[in-house]
Amino acid sequence: MVASRSMAYDFDFAVAGGGPAGCSAAISLAQRGHKVVLFERDTFPRFHIGESLLSTVNDAFAELGVTEQMHAASFPEKWGARLVTHDGAAGRGVNFVDAEGIRRPQTFQVSRAEFDRILMERARAVGVDVREGCRIVSCSFDGEGATVEHADGKVRVHAMVDATGRNGLLARKFDLRKDEPLLANIAIFSHYENVPRLPDGCPNDIRIISRQDSGWYWLIPISETLMSVGVVIPQARFLQMEEGTPEERFERTLVDTPAVAELMRDAKRVWPVRVEKDFSYSATTYAGDRWLLAGDAGSFLDPVFSTGVSIAMESGIEAAAELDRALRTKRFSARTFAAFSRRQKKRFQTFRRFVIGFYTPQFRDLFFKPNPPKTLFRSVVTVLAGNWNPSLRTRILNRVFFAAVALQKRFAITPRMFERGADAGYPQ
Repeated sequence: MVASRSMAYDFDFAVAGGGPAGCSAAISLAQRGHKVVLFERDTFPRFHIGESLLSTVNDAFAELGVTEQMHAASFPEKWGARLVTHDGAAGRGVNFVDAEGIRRPQTFQVSRAEFDRILMERARAVGVDVREGCRIVSCSFDGEGATVEHADGKVRVHAMVDATGRNGLLARKFDLRKDEPLLANIAIFSHYENVPRLPDGCPNDIRIISRQDSGWYWLIPISETLMSVGVVIPQARFLQMEEGTPEERFERTLVDTPAVAELMRDAKRVWPVRVEKDFSYSATTYAGDRWLLAGDAGSFLDPVFSTGVSIAMESGIEAAAELDRALRTKRFSARTFAAFSRRQKKRFQTFRRFVIGFYTPQFRDLFFKPNPPKTLFRSVVTVLAGNWNPSLRTRILNRVFFAAVALQKRFAITPRMFERGADAGYPQ
């Protein structure tokens, strides 16, 4: 337990947001013996797009004490991904077993409503004061603590974690948000039944299917019957498309790519079509005096490599460790949290390099190549499994991979499989 608390504080810490980042921070703080209040503006269960997880989340599950609950939920097991070109003629599997430094490669495809419920219930079980349907109105910080005003009153705490996702409570308050112009993409998605699974030993792996232009599709099994299906199209290409309702646009994209059209031939849509845009951004800093940003409140990358939940949970746990140390030393300044902020930036930049690369034809030529050099591709898989800070050898091999991508742009060291013209819509 921590040292005795001042009566001036209602709780040691407040957490804004009850998603994976917020729950991870709250659980970890409570496990360290702190008194924590968590504010979530929605009431669970809530809809959230189905999620494909990375292998590194298994470490977070163990640390938070939810490994058994995750297995009991019977989520579809994921071992990696299947890469498929637009015509179905090329591509290959990505197996997280091949990744370096991954203790447990098998992970899950999850329904976010159930996944978020598991984390929220765990927070309650370890003593977090969870307040659903409670919106934060404002927050302020001074030399002695933070005051969080909400719909039913206010609380006084030593510091807070902002895990409010894209709403970005503190990112907007302090003007921290930094858009990613090279990832100005639009996603259109829904849930379907009657979509065939992969026919081999890993039937629930995510399919990443390229379009011939700059876009791509995801197919993620999130239950025994449901498949999350979506298309991501850079804004430049989207603006070239025929106008229509979201449903009309989505249906047209599902039939104009042969590999997808075949898979969706007997599919039945069971959810409304949803559209999201401008979803990639970072923050100029991830910490300040008596506050930390975790998960999407700080940054979010394009969904192509499914990094969202991994970043959210890791950053939430890291934020808890920082606040625990800060309370013990009575130091809550931005300078105290500088290492935390640098770590968040480094993680984001590591994944960003791969995501930016994916939206170039030369990266795709190598990435979807049926038989790439095994050692080189293993270094790529290591990062895509979630190990963003691997060994020096793997980092060097990834530099070699990106050097090959640069060569492909000029010399075609492997066959070119994707459109290069202005109509392809690649970000400039």
